[in-house]
Amino acid sequence: MDYKRILTIQDISCFGQCSLTVALPILSACGVETVILPSAVLSTHTGGFTGFTFRDLSDDIPKIAAHWKSEGIDFDAIYTGYLGSIKQIDMVTDIFNTLSRPDCIKIVDPAMADNGKLYYGFDQAYADAMTRLCREADLVLPNITEACFMTGVEYKESYDESYVKEVLSALEDAGMPNVVLTGVSYNDETTGVIVKKGDRLDYYTHRKMPIGSHGTGDIFASAFSGALLRGNSELDAARIAANYTLRCIENSQGDESHRYGAKFETAIPYLIEELNK
Repeated sequence: MDYKRILTIQDISCFGQCSLTVALPILSACGVETVILPSAVLSTHTGGFTGFTFRDLSDDIPKIAAHWKSEGIDFDAIYTGYLGSIKQIDMVTDIFNTLSRPDCIKIVDPAMADNGKLYYGFDQAYADAMTRLCREADLVLPNITEACFMTGVEYKESYDESYVKEVLSALEDAGMPNVVLTGVSYNDETTGVIVKKGDRLDYYTHRKMPIGSHGTGDIFASAFSGALLRGNSELDAARIAANYTLRCIENSQGDESHRYGAKFETAIPYLIEELNK
């Protein structure tokens, strides 16, 4: 296996098991050299916490990138998660253009919305800027809410296969032909991911848990990126990441004191076992 180097750009939520505190250990467990570029530092994530601190690191990002360029540091893959502002989205576009190796895989998780609503501090202008960034990516990993905000398709809580195809078609029209659409569920028993690569659609399903956890999108995106760099196809990487995410949620069920995140660390041995099959 080649030793790949990935850059992941997202925030550090010091408490709450999401973003870089998830991405760094999961990507490292996948056997990938992982370089981080924090977009912000928060005391906790924004889901369910109040009074959290937030330090914007926008001023540091161009300086870090410039230093890496001067040192000849570049990447086999760049994977972005939560970005704090439109300004940072523009910075990431520049990093895509200046720090990528010739066959660099650019993966964007447009982490900005869920359950029909944008996250705290974001608006439609941010969603529009994220759409522009996603056009620069090789793979985009939105949930249905994020896909709707980027395309203008009406968000629906209940939907059928024709609706999902409409969403995917709208994403392609917006410049995103290769998509891993997460959280696609047509019934109460199962959920899954749709992998769209050009004209091909594949749907992988697994058991739906009655209670979810914060940070599972970051868990999935990190495991997907790591599995992809291990040489797996997009569909196999999505399958590995989905199964791992499910295991993380399962390991967190029944612990009412741990509703702020998923116990992803406890399932890392399972992820490594799946990657080595």
